[in-house]
Amino acid sequence: MKKIVILFVLALFSVVSVTAQDFQGMAVYESKTSLGDNMPKLDDKQITPEMRKMIEERMKSMFEKTFVLNFDKTASLYAEEEKIEANDEMSRGFKMMGSMMGGGGKQYKNIKDKIILQEKEIFGKEFLVSDSLPQIKWKMEGESKKIGTYTCYKATASVPVDKSNLMNFRPKKGAEEEIKKKSEEEIKSTNFMDMIEMPKEKTITAWYTPEVPISQGPEGYYGLPGLILEVTDGKTTLLCSKVVLNPKEKVEIKPLKKGEKVTQAEFSEIMIKKMQEMQEMYGGGKGRTQIRIGG
Repeated sequence: MKKIVILFVLALFSVVSVTAQDFQGMAVYESKTSLGDNMPKLDDKQITPEMRKMIEERMKSMFEKTFVLNFDKTASLYAEEEKIEANDEMSRGFKMMGSMMGGGGKQYKNIKDKIILQEKEIFGKEFLVSDSLPQIKWKMEGESKKIGTYTCYKATASVPVDKSNLMNFRPKKGAEEEIKKKSEEEIKSTNFMDMIEMPKEKTITAWYTPEVPISQGPEGYYGLPGLILEVTDGKTTLLCSKVVLNPKEKVEIKPLKKGEKVTQAEFSEIMIKKMQEMQEMYGGGKGRTQIRIGG
């Protein structure tokens, strides 16, 4: 009986702490993406072992990142942890690829006003992607597990796919076989956008903890009766490694303003157009390093 009372008091203190007027919290998430058999393979035999290792390490770093979520009772700021990187041509190229795969830029989310803002950059031009916060219809699964010291509960949902994120594209059925049959000149003139497709929705699995009774989470995820500590869409998993409630150093959580304002749909169209332009500039041809997807 004494143990139950102690647990109740601790839970009560947690709720009181979170509902305080100046409440703020911070959560750190580690991101890992698995491409399985679709991991890009370098075909150019002229690449030295050292260069191959460097490229593979850079590609790996694109899929293993750290993000920080600063939140209060109604709003949050989410951003990739800043790292000191080289400023050579290869590093800039991988940074650009990373932005096309959903990385980079800050995100502001307000669950009270139902708005989401995100800073994005394409070829040096800055955009502010602004939209209403979509409602997520969660299904409570009744399963639980521990993440660190927190008891978490499972929830699933189907959400619209971000069409501006290159990671969400997938090869059309038979596309790889068709490419293998083409000559070098035919590949050079092939529109790769005709070889891929974008699903309308994806299924996500989240684990949230009522011990931090804030309806926030990483990226655009929110709407559960507790902070989301883990979320996966089958390819990418975001796992919380640290939670700090009421940190000594407060972060100003306010709407973002940097960049040309566009909607998510408009930004997706811009991104697809840029991808087509990149293919026309760099696609195919002799003397170029070819990257293939699949076996």
